[in-house]
Amino acid sequence: MSFNVLSTSRALATSAASPLRRFSLSLGMAAALAALSMAPGMASAADSVQCEVDRPVRFGGMNWESNLVLVEVERFIAEKGYGCDSEVLPTETLPALAALERGDLDINTEIWLNSVAEPWAKAEASGKVKRIGDIYMGGEAWFIPRYTAERLPELKKAADLPKFKDEFKDPEEPSKGRFYGCPAGWGCEVVSGNLFKALGLGDTFTLFSPGTGATQKAALTAAYKRKENVVFYYWYPTPLVGSMDLVKLELPAYDKEKHACLTDPNCADPQPSDYPENPVFTAVSTPFSKEAPKFTEFLSKVSVPLDDMNEAMAYMEENEAEPMDVAQWFLKNKGDVWQAWLPADVAGRVKAAL
Repeated sequence: MSFNVLSTSRALATSAASPLRRFSLSLGMAAALAALSMAPGMASAADSVQCEVDRPVRFGGMNWESNLVLVEVERFIAEKGYGCDSEVLPTETLPALAALERGDLDINTEIWLNSVAEPWAKAEASGKVKRIGDIYMGGEAWFIPRYTAERLPELKKAADLPKFKDEFKDPEEPSKGRFYGCPAGWGCEVVSGNLFKALGLGDTFTLFSPGTGATQKAALTAAYKRKENVVFYYWYPTPLVGSMDLVKLELPAYDKEKHACLTDPNCADPQPSDYPENPVFTAVSTPFSKEAPKFTEFLSKVSVPLDDMNEAMAYMEENEAEPMDVAQWFLKNKGDVWQAWLPADVAGRVKAAL
């Protein structure tokens, strides 16, 4: 999973697991999501209210954690608050956008704009889809643990790293430090590599690209538990960032042209630039918005403070919880957040169901 800006050609070539990562949905995950979509607790509509549509509401099931949790939150509200059956259709970022245009999906809960800027602009221009609400502002950064920041108080900027190479010793090349970049083959690997080059880190650090996202997460988690100094790229909100006490290393101010070059695998002269903010929003098919205006109004108000989303992700990580369990935790513990999305009568029905 990664959330960097890509050109259209790269975005189309790397159908992303998080919005920008190239991933494939395993048959096991697909089966699990399909089973989840038919779970008895989610399938029976509330007797006290009639859904605006006479079929299940179709949610896109992209398989990164924040999306899976928010979809389950929205499905619970759909059933208990609006009397709607629902189902989750396993998909990926770009195919989900195409399905939304065709009307095969009703709702895409999380679209990360920087991953699909051009395809989204074309879809929106067709009039077949609508952007209805901003969920939160996602992001990317270079991190160190807070305990490392306290040990090395002069380490504030990514450009300071060469002075501290011995504090991040690479076990395979002890004369250099190790920087954990984006997993090999993911979209963010291009930006990590170009930014590493732009900052002139090659003489003092190795750019380590884990083979998979799981390998990356396991290595960082193990280092953190052992209180080892580690410096790495990551995106958020994610369970890892939510569960760790981290400090961002400062990067030069975001520059649109410089960052555009950083996203280009053939960038001839990369210059350092911070990552842009990454708006995350909800989209619906236009016909669905007309069929279900009250439900669409609810979706347009779904917004989660980033601290609350990180807390939910931390709960997921620390408890090895499934998305539905995290959704229940969120609904029970963040009532001040979700009740603001709903009319009083709908919020009352949802609260009673908890």
